[in-house]
Amino acid sequence: MTSTPSRKPALAILGKRNLELGPFARDTQQEPGPWAHWRMRTDEDGIVWLLFDKKDTSANTLSEQVLAELNDVLGKLERDVPRGVVIRSVKPSGFIAGADITQFRGVTDSAELEMLLSRGHAVLDRLDRLPTVTVAVIHGYCLGGGLELALACDYRIAVDDASFGFPEVLLGLHPGLGGTVRLPRLINPVAAMTMMLTGRTERTRRARRLRLVDAVMQERHVRAAVRAAVDGDLRRGKQDFVGALLNLRPTRRLLARRMVSEAAKRAPRAHYPAPYALIDLWVEHGGDADAMQQAEIASFAKLLVGDTAQNLVRVFFLRENLKKLAGGDWPGRRVHIVGAGTMGGDIAAWCAWQGLVVTLADTNRNAIGGAIKRAAELYGKIGRDDRRRVRDALDRLIPDLRGDGATNADLVIEAVPENLDLKRKIFAAVEPRMKSGAILATNTSSIPLEALRENLARPQRFVGIHFFNPVSRLQLVEVVSHDRAAPDVLADACAFLGCIDRLPAPVKSAPGFLVNRALTPYLLEALVMLDAGVKKEAIDKAARDFGMPMGPIELADEVGLDVCLHVADTLRGSLHRDMPEAPQWLRDKVAKGELGKKTGKGLYDWEDGRAVKSHEDVAPPADATDRLILPMLDACVTCLREGVVADEAVLDGAMIFATGFAPFRGGPLHYARKRGIAEVRGALERLAAQYGPRFTPDPGWDGLS
Repeated sequence: MTSTPSRKPALAILGKRNLELGPFARDTQQEPGPWAHWRMRTDEDGIVWLLFDKKDTSANTLSEQVLAELNDVLGKLERDVPRGVVIRSVKPSGFIAGADITQFRGVTDSAELEMLLSRGHAVLDRLDRLPTVTVAVIHGYCLGGGLELALACDYRIAVDDASFGFPEVLLGLHPGLGGTVRLPRLINPVAAMTMMLTGRTERTRRARRLRLVDAVMQERHVRAAVRAAVDGDLRRGKQDFVGALLNLRPTRRLLARRMVSEAAKRAPRAHYPAPYALIDLWVEHGGDADAMQQAEIASFAKLLVGDTAQNLVRVFFLRENLKKLAGGDWPGRRVHIVGAGTMGGDIAAWCAWQGLVVTLADTNRNAIGGAIKRAAELYGKIGRDDRRRVRDALDRLIPDLRGDGATNADLVIEAVPENLDLKRKIFAAVEPRMKSGAILATNTSSIPLEALRENLARPQRFVGIHFFNPVSRLQLVEVVSHDRAAPDVLADACAFLGCIDRLPAPVKSAPGFLVNRALTPYLLEALVMLDAGVKKEAIDKAARDFGMPMGPIELADEVGLDVCLHVADTLRGSLHRDMPEAPQWLRDKVAKGELGKKTGKGLYDWEDGRAVKSHEDVAPPADATDRLILPMLDACVTCLREGVVADEAVLDGAMIFATGFAPFRGGPLHYARKRGIAEVRGALERLAAQYGPRFTPDPGWDGLS
């Protein structure tokens, strides 16, 4: 699976890499070979360095052509066997990012795919059997097929910045080039299965403890480590007695029950078959490498041609599309946040974690203190293996009671409550203190920017940057434009989000923008159903059965009932179409301060950050899923018709990465097309006839037919 590493590590790797590969100009000779992606060099010790440099790309990935060339290289090495072979990437960003995902799109013929996979297996098997010592030297990322190639080598030497993982499960797949065979034979099989089932990435030290790599060192010691491996002086990691015991068939069967149970908590079998296919492979064939290999090929091919994998591959490219919208480098380094509440404090914490200097302003000293405390707790979770980074991030997060940070900031983000007059008051106070080239942004979730920009001296430098809660987990951020915003300001806002590892979704100023516009009908319909006596657990179950990460009742509590009510009222007053009014009991809850998770009580009671739910098995009404999901789809079509969002790719990506819209369905509009535009329209018309005009389909459906 490909990935885009951050710029700073790439530059650091480049500097260190040149220390190691630079000597080739002096003490190696390049041997001729008709290869576009591989270069072969022999050093003064008679060791061949096989250098992978995929042509015209910034990252190495495995493709059919790359593997065909590697097969040709291996044939040459078999004819003229060297003392040893080292495989290295010359890309600054890392070793190999996995398979070339573009080759996965639109695959429908599983038999043809099995033949291609068999050829790939034959190449890695040939590497595995090469009659000399083979060493993979790994820096940066080593993922998916890249890790499978490394596992086919005798030794793996990691430079101290490397990371390892099998992210195929995120594409609805499992490893397909021998990883399911080689990894459980090398390390503890439970750890191996956990890596493959979760897609979790392991850093170098953890990989060394797992025996996944044989040595971890700084770049300047790589040559010495390679010579030690070739001479047999480097100890190889191998599976211990406990690992071998865990690979026995009775033990595999016992462990598989727990694995299935854990997988079911995160990925229902009906929606995500890959984890269960992997578990079945290991249980049935874990003791027979040849049988496991053949079964892996067939299983991978079957998964890849299925709807889940094809939709998740689509989601991968939706993410890449949003990444590209971030554009180039953001020139700024300082951010000033006004408002230390949940959103403002968490935005500040995330920006500081990503390397920016952040001043956090609020008139309430306790609010700033609470935000700093939350930041420390977040850093303790996500940076538990990197104490220096935690310390440095906290140093960059600066309390600012007087708001002086606005004068030096490259970007000022207002994140106070959704009150038009309050926000205007903030802008009037902060804009005169800002640098002329700085950007002023609002984190409003629903107020049109045309109303907010009144009285600004530089409205062209004003933009919406709308984060979602929780900031540290939800990658998508809406970049909201208005008709007086300068294009370079919008571009810089997108680049800022790329700098902090977030996905920008450009949208136009409109009530609720895109995400809240689409989410509000979903949440309101859930409240209407609750008001009519449908149990909240049944409503949430209907949404989860569709594939949503949580139900709308629980989501409303997560977001905050006060926020939901404000957005609903704002949209209801702004949109010229039927929308149910929030029930009075919801207003009463908000008035009493029962706001959901943040107060411990809302539609659910909350304990230790979790909703307290009835364990009663409840069945949702037959039409509950359509009542919840179709209004969301209809609002998406409205946004597309009105030009709030430019195209279906941005819309689908935004809804997936902001709301968790069932990823295996490929996005709201992709789902609608798959189900059938006419059928979705007909279902909306039937709901309108039964429940009222709020379900009347938008005219934009006609343009999608």
